[in-house]
Amino acid sequence: MTQTHADTDTDTDTDTDTQGATQTGGGVPDEALAVTTDGLPAWLDPVASAARSVRPQQLSRFLPPESGAGRQSAVLVLFGDGERGPELLLMERSGTLRSHAGQPSFPGGALDPEDGDQATTGPLRAALREAEEETGLDPRGVQLFGVLPRLYIPVSSFVVTPVLGWWRVPSPVGVVDPAETARVFTVPVADLTDPANRATAVHPSGHHGPAFLVESALVWGFTAGVIDRILHYAGWERPWDRSRQVPLDWRA
Repeated sequence: MTQTHADTDTDTDTDTDTQGATQTGGGVPDEALAVTTDGLPAWLDPVASAARSVRPQQLSRFLPPESGAGRQSAVLVLFGDGERGPELLLMERSGTLRSHAGQPSFPGGALDPEDGDQATTGPLRAALREAEEETGLDPRGVQLFGVLPRLYIPVSSFVVTPVLGWWRVPSPVGVVDPAETARVFTVPVADLTDPANRATAVHPSGHHGPAFLVESALVWGFTAGVIDRILHYAGWERPWDRSRQVPLDWRA
């Protein structure tokens, strides 16, 4: 992808002394906003490499409006090392929410004014802040190592920046607010790449997209699309039956 302001501005933070670092908004310390691949496990190298070169059109056909319309938001695509190897942190949204109710997703949400500039570190802070609010994770244990191009969710008019993180120091996670989150869970990357767990989700509107049947959940929509492209461009994708379909209903 083209280098984002978030990449270039936060790279300079890694060269500064952070002993006296301060917070400029929210509960996320400024030093947590540094984007660096230093010390990243070797198995994440393909993801970091893909993040540096992938273009928006390679990730989705839904791109932010040129008019600048849309609500700025960010999600945390957090990789960790679990009992079964590499894994991703996901959550299931509460069934009472107005948008994307009951849908598995990455932690994340809309940028708040205190998150800062949406063109620089705002999405980084928002991704970590929302993840802390929704799952209880400690952002100080997360190493940000990449930022994907901004994408668009037409149904909710969100302009989403996927922020890539390595769970360097894992912390306990779980449901913080049941009104927002139904559950928090991790999915082994091995399960995501298993052809037996892959399918094509078909919405009554006619939209088709990748889906994953993992951890008693159907992961589809924006989240599944991002996972699908990461697996592809990281070289982790295995051949799977794209004719296997999972129908969605109008409530999805």
